[in-house]
Amino acid sequence: MNKLRDIIAIIACKLLTVAGRMAGKMSTSAPGGFALRISPGLLRRLAGQLKGPIVMVCGTNGKTTTNNLLCSLLESRGNRVVCNSIGANMLPGVAASFIAKTSVFGKLKADCAAIECDEASLRRVVPHVKPDYVVVTNLFRDQLDRYGEIDSTIAMLNEALCTLPDTVLILNGDDPLSARLSGEHKCIYYGVDEDCAIGMRETKEGRFCPECSQELSYNYYHYSQLGDYFCHKCGLKRPQLDDAAKNVNLTDGISFDVFCNGKVFSLSLNYRGFYNIYNVLASLIAFAQCGNSTDGINAVFDAYKPQIARMEPFRVGGKTVILNLAKNPAGFNQAISTLMSDGRTKDVMIAINDGAGDGKDVSWLWDVDFEKLADANVCSITASGIRKYEMALRLKYAGLGMADVLDNTRETLEKVVAGSGEVCYILVNYTAMFSAHDNLKLMSDKEADQ
Repeated sequence: MNKLRDIIAIIACKLLTVAGRMAGKMSTSAPGGFALRISPGLLRRLAGQLKGPIVMVCGTNGKTTTNNLLCSLLESRGNRVVCNSIGANMLPGVAASFIAKTSVFGKLKADCAAIECDEASLRRVVPHVKPDYVVVTNLFRDQLDRYGEIDSTIAMLNEALCTLPDTVLILNGDDPLSARLSGEHKCIYYGVDEDCAIGMRETKEGRFCPECSQELSYNYYHYSQLGDYFCHKCGLKRPQLDDAAKNVNLTDGISFDVFCNGKVFSLSLNYRGFYNIYNVLASLIAFAQCGNSTDGINAVFDAYKPQIARMEPFRVGGKTVILNLAKNPAGFNQAISTLMSDGRTKDVMIAINDGAGDGKDVSWLWDVDFEKLADANVCSITASGIRKYEMALRLKYAGLGMADVLDNTRETLEKVVAGSGEVCYILVNYTAMFSAHDNLKLMSDKEADQ
């Protein structure tokens, strides 16, 4: 009976996926949910066919990039990998990603899995798929009306991790909130093991000691609450890093030395943003923990193409346009930091929606250091999206004057691109990302797409 249910569920999922894409939708999640209603045990049976390791990647920021880098690394060794690369990271999306690698008769055509998982959904996914490793990139305040404060997110993660006593945790040691998840698990800690002199004055999400509530101190500080922290009162401090980045250089991309599995090697990457050091480190350490050699990985990182809106470049009318997803204070502050490191004059558009995928509460905009844009060679600034008026008000209080207030349309993008800046930055939250990306693809120079 299970076999028949599985076959019907798989066929239904594949047909719905095709139908959705024909209708112009991504269809990466809903078909998987439909399949699980037909055959609730399907995902558990498919995951049980894997012979290689299963890695799940959680965290507020960076999980899509980290997970997709890990997938690229695993595939470079000839592995067939189950991966929800578009970021459908709840239970239905995970199910759909497994079914995509499965024949209609239920044979999984994969060796291992790299699965991005929403922090609140991990507890719902792990009864179906037991990971060998769980990577946590960071924990920041995000979508308050869905997750609540960070303590609620930590509680949901711990609920899942308590059911996985044999799972190895790969944690960002620079983040006191992520390190708090260790419990009784075997843990591997990674981080940036030097002062890179980039610390911004910003709201720290985890500024108080998770053990005694004293405000944490820092030997050095990177951004948000990340850095070499310690507590004067109870003695809590950053754990000893097992794998680390040193000798960081942020000139013209990022380069650093990696200390991983007792080996030292250098990486030089054409990526923007200090935060990408953590993404690269996390993917690399998970890859190595799965028993793989790190020889020749530079070519994999060089060939990697980011998913949409991760500092994604377009060429429009001969001008570079950079689209970036930023959905919480930590993400926006890092986007602003990256923007400031670009010496060119720039036109900036910020599009904020309040859809179901964004969260209705946009009060977090007041925790973003938009004031720093005054020193970023900005020629023009445009507020857009459903909450464009709140965004414009925030920019006015940041001392940036009255922004243009326009809908997130192709006409708006054309106006921003036509500005006097040498480069355009389009900063968007989640649901605003899709229309901006589609319009930029339509506007892109044909010769740049070839």
